[in-house]
Amino acid sequence: MPSESEAAQVYPGSNEPWWRRTLRETAIHDFAVFAFLLILNGAVLATPAGAERSFCLTRTGGLLLVFAIAIVLVRGRLLKRSWVAALVYRLGIYGTVQISYFFLKHVLPLINKTTLDQRLYAFDLSVFKYEPAMAWDRFVNPTTTEWFSFFYFGYFLLMAVHVVPLLFFGRRKRIVGEFTFAMILLFSIGHTLYMVVPGYGPYRAMADSFQHPFPVGPWHELVMNAVHSGGAQMDIFPSLHTGAPTMLAFFSYRNRKDLPFRYTWPVVTFCTVNIIIATMFLRWHYLIDVVVGFSIAISVVLLSRPAVRWELARRARENLGELWPEFSSGGLGGSGSDSKVAGGIAAA
Repeated sequence: MPSESEAAQVYPGSNEPWWRRTLRETAIHDFAVFAFLLILNGAVLATPAGAERSFCLTRTGGLLLVFAIAIVLVRGRLLKRSWVAALVYRLGIYGTVQISYFFLKHVLPLINKTTLDQRLYAFDLSVFKYEPAMAWDRFVNPTTTEWFSFFYFGYFLLMAVHVVPLLFFGRRKRIVGEFTFAMILLFSIGHTLYMVVPGYGPYRAMADSFQHPFPVGPWHELVMNAVHSGGAQMDIFPSLHTGAPTMLAFFSYRNRKDLPFRYTWPVVTFCTVNIIIATMFLRWHYLIDVVVGFSIAISVVLLSRPAVRWELARRARENLGELWPEFSSGGLGGSGSDSKVAGGIAAA
């Protein structure tokens, strides 16, 4: 066992109070999640008191509490086993942002009593002179409906095959850092804008304007069941069904020199194009929703590289903990003593 003086040399500041160590160790994406959860809880608190507000506040406040516990335990180095810290951190940081979506079904109607569907539709006609959901109504048939429903539902698989391996098994610090930073920022911005620009989309807001109902089919039924059971309903601006796949495609292309992206980026790009078209063909989104979702996705990927490069350099320079604690049987250590980190920064 190392002495206290030896431990202090290996982990500078190890004798400082837990709260100060937590602040020093907190990463840039941690602050992004904290800001989003504060906005979410603040929006709920700003609504009139009542049973629905209490119900929503219990859920959103619970997310903030889970986040705070994870930050204190991991960034404050109160958890000693790295695999426990890695799991707690992922659930508390990435998990809270993703889980917040399932709470929006109750939060969004509480915050907004009206929708902006007509304004979004008018904006499309004024600026783009085109509304895909309306224009593509004549192309609705069993083949096109099932084709685009397949890709729309495939969004969930596309997300899973990227998030799970990178978040839980990724070892390349720069790639994992850039991916998670972009995903966290994308969904935090998207979920926040849902509260600012509420709407149901053409499928519901303009239901009487369509001439061709969607034919019954297995993939379309899966989409409808998924949206009605787990969807937030008023979550149209921006289109994260556009933003997330676009982010994956751009991220994959940007890292195409590395495996597996060298081979996967064309497949991801093909799926992304079809998913984007599906969001409008299936009448879930207006064109402006898609444009904004696409723009946010490109922006967060471009921002991720300099942000993560700076954060990794800071953590190596100050001998802080890992950007994303790794799953291993050992204890937590400082990233500044890890030569692989310095090499990764140089290569980034």
